[in-house]
Amino acid sequence: MQLSHHYKATIRWTGNTGKGTLSYRAYKRDYSISTGNKTDIQGSSDPKFLGDASKYNPEELLVASLSACHMLWYLHLCSEAGIIVMEYSDNATGEMAENRDGSGFFKEVNLHPVVIVKDKFSLELANQLHDKAHKMCFIANSVNFPVFHHPKAMLFEENRQE
Repeated sequence: MQLSHHYKATIRWTGNTGKGTLSYRAYKRDYSISTGNKTDIQGSSDPKFLGDASKYNPEELLVASLSACHMLWYLHLCSEAGIIVMEYSDNATGEMAENRDGSGFFKEVNLHPVVIVKDKFSLELANQLHDKAHKMCFIANSVNFPVFHHPKAMLFEENRQE
């Protein structure tokens, strides 16, 4: 039996400068995302499309969603496998192509997770579990472009100097 999960988000345009969408340059691309009792996310379009660079754009949020989903599955799988992850970071990148008519699409997303594990015997399995995390990721299974991962596992040094 397949389980079904439902999600809600409220998007509110906050970019009306008093003239509405009178012209292409008459309004801001700003919006807020809210989901219940959580802190709102302030968004805008990419600055290339007249957006506010200090706010998240939908393309960044898509890349971040893929990265976060992969990470959460990966940590779950490591926990099940007895691998103690001490740190995890990812500098994810995405490439979007824009068509002449202004439409566009993502060509690919690349995840670059760096994982710090506690036990040197866990390094090989720690790298291998990224494949399973990728197969399990809800978001990666929902997009129509490739999502690649380029993991690097390293050994935790307890006496590391920050």
